[in-house]
Amino acid sequence: MKKIEFLEKMKEFNPAYDLDFIGKAYDVANEMHAGQIRKSGEPYLVHPVCVAEILAELGMDEETIAAGLLHDVIEDTSYSKEDMIREFGEEVAALVDGVTKLGALKFESKEERQAENLRKMFLAMSKDIRVLIIKLSDRLHNLRTINYMTHEKIVEKCQETLDIYAPLAARLGIYTMKMELEDIALKFLEPEAYYDLAEQVSERKGEREDAINSVVEEIRGALNEIGIKHEIYGRSKHFYSIFKKMKYQHKNLDEIFDLMAVRIIVETVRDCYAVLGMVHTMWKPIPGRFKDYIAMPKPNMYQSLHTTVIGNSGKPFEIQIRTYEMHRIAEYGIAAHWKYKEGIDSDKEEVKLSWLRQALEWQKDVKDPKEFMESLKMDLFSNQVFVFTPNGDVIELPAGATPLDFAFKIHTDVGCKCVGAKVNGKMVTIDHELENGNIIEIVTSANAAGPSIDWLKIARSSSARNKIRQWLKKENRNDAVDKGKDLFTQYLRKKGFDPKVLLTNSYIGRAVKELHFKDAEDMYTQLSYGGNIQTKVAHLLQSFEDEKQHLASEEKNKSLLDDLNVISEKTSRRLEKKRADSETGVVVEGVDNLMIRLAKCCTPVPGDEITGYITKGRGITVHRKDCDNIKTLPKEERNRCIDVSWDPELLNKSFEGEICIIAKEQKGMLSSISKVCEDNNVDIIGLNGRATKDETFRIDLILGISDRSQIEKLCRSFKSIPGIMEAYRGKG
Repeated sequence: MKKIEFLEKMKEFNPAYDLDFIGKAYDVANEMHAGQIRKSGEPYLVHPVCVAEILAELGMDEETIAAGLLHDVIEDTSYSKEDMIREFGEEVAALVDGVTKLGALKFESKEERQAENLRKMFLAMSKDIRVLIIKLSDRLHNLRTINYMTHEKIVEKCQETLDIYAPLAARLGIYTMKMELEDIALKFLEPEAYYDLAEQVSERKGEREDAINSVVEEIRGALNEIGIKHEIYGRSKHFYSIFKKMKYQHKNLDEIFDLMAVRIIVETVRDCYAVLGMVHTMWKPIPGRFKDYIAMPKPNMYQSLHTTVIGNSGKPFEIQIRTYEMHRIAEYGIAAHWKYKEGIDSDKEEVKLSWLRQALEWQKDVKDPKEFMESLKMDLFSNQVFVFTPNGDVIELPAGATPLDFAFKIHTDVGCKCVGAKVNGKMVTIDHELENGNIIEIVTSANAAGPSIDWLKIARSSSARNKIRQWLKKENRNDAVDKGKDLFTQYLRKKGFDPKVLLTNSYIGRAVKELHFKDAEDMYTQLSYGGNIQTKVAHLLQSFEDEKQHLASEEKNKSLLDDLNVISEKTSRRLEKKRADSETGVVVEGVDNLMIRLAKCCTPVPGDEITGYITKGRGITVHRKDCDNIKTLPKEERNRCIDVSWDPELLNKSFEGEICIIAKEQKGMLSSISKVCEDNNVDIIGLNGRATKDETFRIDLILGISDRSQIEKLCRSFKSIPGIMEAYRGKG
């Protein structure tokens, strides 16, 4: 889209926008993304422009729209955060920085990367919720064009959307975005179910619409008679919501009450309840199907009256009643009603985002990525229950919560002194599962023994479990140590280990050091507090196995030394005139006169992290540390790896490096590739091309490379060539 068309569209969304400021952001995005192509073949600029349009549709301010236009420039181009601060100010730079992934850091697993990205996003959200709104808009446009990705990437992104981003959109009350995210994800994750559902819905659509239109006309006539101004229309349930009910409640399509619903929008809250009374005189309401979200709003600010009634045909249908302001918030959530807009009470907005504050409270203490993701889903994305204090205050808890969760939510001291609870005036046990509308009273005692380790199994919320752990660490350490040691011993026996051997000081000392505990007591205490006990013990057992094999490996080490001596003797005569195969540019510290060669399987070049592998009689082969052949070495072979390094004095030649290119057929592409190589003073040593299954083709280039940075530069240059979808470092 051209700049003038884009700005005209922005003006349509909001005539008050500072178009000069937004236009300046457009210009920077256009310049920095010049030459970059999306997998769809479109210029990359299309993506940030579409993200900005989504943000404008939500009613966001010009700083947010500018950040939407610029959200990828720091991560994907040479434009720096300092450049952004200078040209657009601290506010826009902070928004973009909050959205930017943690690309520069290395993580042990995909799960750890996802957890750390979410931690960063939550931290940025705590300072400015617009970070999440930009991230959601970014994800929505990526999903709209996801069909150009590989199948594996589509599945990964769609599942992540259902697990994380759609629930976050719901938490912000942006239901238009939530529903579209869910429906697109369903379409790609469960295509058969999606199209089958679409066909079923389509077959009966006319019949349902006729029935709803009849109801709409009947209600409209009644409302006109009593003089209430209104809007009324039928609403279809979105596919993912239908799919979930059919799958998890084992229902067929005809058994879903709210497949079609009537929505009535009026001017005042008084009108809402007047319309509800009128509807209940016209049709019989179904008991238990009335929900008053006006008196008790959802945490995301959603307000509405919901009731399900039996129609004249005997079939049930749902009616939703709300004011115009409630409807605006129901569609756009916090984006429609937030602290950055004039006239909004920012203290109230802070209360609306209390769920985020709670997330930040517990996420700081959770180190294990699996535990973090489980807690995230439990505390933020699970269904909620709303219960009352004896004074009538509403308390929100995760589904399945117990009186312990309620007690610790009120105050840590109340939780620690809890000895029982009353639900609706009746005594219950502390593991009683709470339900919506319960009135909870906690029974406390000054002489209470305090939390026990078993409470960790009863509490459902992360905040309650964290407070219990903290109390146990401080007040009940001896019991925790004893229980942790017992659990550890039981687990050792279960796995066939002899505790008498593995509980000796030498093994425990090694485990404490390797797993970064303060001492043995600290280790046992941590094990007793639950969490991922088996994973931790597995680490311990691996540590013990390494210790047991230490002595056995001494003999193997002797044979390695013999191999080194043999290699040295064989090569010393050849290398009298020439230093240790100087063509490799690699040296082995403390050892001279060795045959050294670069591995063909991973083609290391200067700048790569490398390791040496002692072969049997053929010198040392140098591999990249991330080489698959090194990472999959059997345990008994790993002690053949030795430290090697690049020698700056010897790096005066080119090295073979491989770049793989995935492309669609485009005239003149090979000449463009050749031109890029020529411009970078790089020789093409070899070229191999072949068609792939998805109507693209792959080119493997063997190039004369000086170092790793040159490979990265070439990959960026190749990506700018029309038709090239991907360019990346090959593995040899």
